[in-house]
Amino acid sequence: MAIIQHLEGERKQEVRLSEKEYTWKYWEKVGFRFTFIFFILMIVPLDGGWYEKLVKPDSLYDFMANIAGGSRNGWIEIDTESGKWGFASYTSWWLNGLIAVLAASIWTILARNSRVKQYNALYYWLRVLVRYRIALGLIAFGFIKFFPMQMPFPSLANLNTDLGEYAPFKLYWQIVGVSYKYEIFLGFLEIAAGSLLFFRPTVVVGAIINAGVLFNIAHANIAYDGAVHVYSSYFVLLSLFLLVQYLPAIWKLFILREPVSTYYYVPKFLRNWNKPLYFGIKATIVILFIFVYGFYRYERFYDEGRLKEPVLPGLAKAAGHYEVSHFLLNGQEKPYSPADSLRWHEAFFERYSTLVYKVNKANNIDLGNGTPALNDVLKTYEFTGRAGGKNYLYYEIDSVEHSLYLIDKNQKFSKEQRRRLDEKLDVGLKALYGKALGDSLHILKWTYERPSREQIKLKGLDADGNNLEITLDRIKESYLTGKEWYMKNTLFTY
Repeated sequence: MAIIQHLEGERKQEVRLSEKEYTWKYWEKVGFRFTFIFFILMIVPLDGGWYEKLVKPDSLYDFMANIAGGSRNGWIEIDTESGKWGFASYTSWWLNGLIAVLAASIWTILARNSRVKQYNALYYWLRVLVRYRIALGLIAFGFIKFFPMQMPFPSLANLNTDLGEYAPFKLYWQIVGVSYKYEIFLGFLEIAAGSLLFFRPTVVVGAIINAGVLFNIAHANIAYDGAVHVYSSYFVLLSLFLLVQYLPAIWKLFILREPVSTYYYVPKFLRNWNKPLYFGIKATIVILFIFVYGFYRYERFYDEGRLKEPVLPGLAKAAGHYEVSHFLLNGQEKPYSPADSLRWHEAFFERYSTLVYKVNKANNIDLGNGTPALNDVLKTYEFTGRAGGKNYLYYEIDSVEHSLYLIDKNQKFSKEQRRRLDEKLDVGLKALYGKALGDSLHILKWTYERPSREQIKLKGLDADGNNLEITLDRIKESYLTGKEWYMKNTLFTY
């Protein structure tokens, strides 16, 4: 046994010596110079705003989110449909490649008399940089799925939307939102695979998983115009770069079925004096971005409500799809007509404080995927990426006076209004009603009656000063999408 261990030690020593003495071929040096510059340009943030947030973070969470998210702004953005959803959105990649070609050419000219035999150290540290960029970005990407906030469960109004009224990306996101358990699993997979890249022995496994999972996300977003294809394919590219080093061994082991003995260069940067510092920094990064960042995401999802969908409860036991049985406009009954732009065609009370009604009126289609916010008025995910004439009203309840104070969520808020609104979950509409700020928000006040559990009557003035009297009768419906989970609202405790 001692003889075998001695021989293995000598063989490893020979491998290390041969690796150290190995001189890279000319094309390998040129290729590395291009690769090094290209991936540095891809990883290092190019946005000055990123550095401003880095040095002046609002909180520890914002600091970590800024690092994990990186800078998604490239050199140039194409203001066309292809620039947002198509292949023109990769323009910054092509520009980085062009810059890398020019810079690598200059590097090659300047190094023509250099005695450098290889770039093992630079290659190693470039891989470290790529590993940590993927790990931090993917862990952050995974937590918004693990706590299913990226693609929330569809609202009742969305469950009752005609297929042709959906933008392709919203249809895809709604499908994933319905499959919320799959979304949670996908988030767990991204967190786990990203975590594997923190450690050299598990890099190859993590890179294979990441390349497969993110490729699936990238091509699905290209197919459905999801506008996340660039960011997800970015991680595919970085993961494939990490796998290049392992491809010969993978081919030999799994295709040729031959025994494999590998050695990969690792610089001897650890000494007795710096080992505690090295392991301390690495442990801090792992703890911060897996456990602390995960806790912050949990807080935002379950406690703070800073999400894409509203969380304040609506009228008790009122959630449902309603038929408009009576509609009085200035005291006169208006019969139903599918072409009517004033009479409601149908209405929905969501489980949260949103009232939706449909009329034959064109609305601007918001093609965003919804931005998380604290205040429910600013949460737009429920009506983005969809046509169909539905109008969304956020409301707050005065149960003593049986009144609803409402705001049109489709309106455009100024930056100052958004800043003031996003300071808490609710708006405090009753206190603002009749005041200057309330008038700027176009607050409406309606009274409500509930003659029965299945009927709601609303009365009040609309934004144009018309007197409305509306009777809503609940439609009994069943859904094939986990209605019990949806109606019980188990994800929130407000």
